[in-house]
Amino acid sequence: MTAAVSQSPVRHAVYTSEALFPLTVDQYHDLIRAGTLSEADPVELLEGILLYKMPKNPPHAAITTAIRDAIALLLPPQYHARSEQPVTLPDGEPEPDAAVVRGRAKDYMSRHPGPDEVPLIIEVADSSLDRDRGIKLRSYARAGIREYWIVNLIENQVEVYTDPDPVASGGPTYRGKAVYVQGNSVPLVIGGNRLGDMPVSAMLS
Repeated sequence: MTAAVSQSPVRHAVYTSEALFPLTVDQYHDLIRAGTLSEADPVELLEGILLYKMPKNPPHAAITTAIRDAIALLLPPQYHARSEQPVTLPDGEPEPDAAVVRGRAKDYMSRHPGPDEVPLIIEVADSSLDRDRGIKLRSYARAGIREYWIVNLIENQVEVYTDPDPVASGGPTYRGKAVYVQGNSVPLVIGGNRLGDMPVSAMLS
């Protein structure tokens, strides 16, 4: 006789046109401190709404790691590169695929870096392209992140957004956009200094 196995119902993300309950960053941190949310929960706070993180396939994970490592080699001692770690914005706490952060990693033992300490954020986009061009771009522009790259694996290009406009009439955006394709290199400019160039081919494959 086979014993019956009790299983909890599988929970799925639900898309709805109904109003959602917003969370402040402080409320989000309270949930983490209380253990209501843990590192195992696949969520992040964007524009005051708790959203499921997009899943990452092996190419996405490998390219993210390669980009972080390549940037780290170009950075001066007063900056370091992070990967998939939180950045605290006024209305959310995204976990970008890669970021350049001022100072040493251990400077952030008691808090996550804020927008003034993050001159560059990078998202690697495949299934997440709409989110990276939409809610994440708005969030980074609203917070004044100076430069934002989307490594677009769908269209085989790197989109570089500069000069944030937090109060644009159509919503926060970037005034500057440049698209780099195979054969191009993206200049890595941090703190007004050009530190080197990132070949597009190295970021896409």
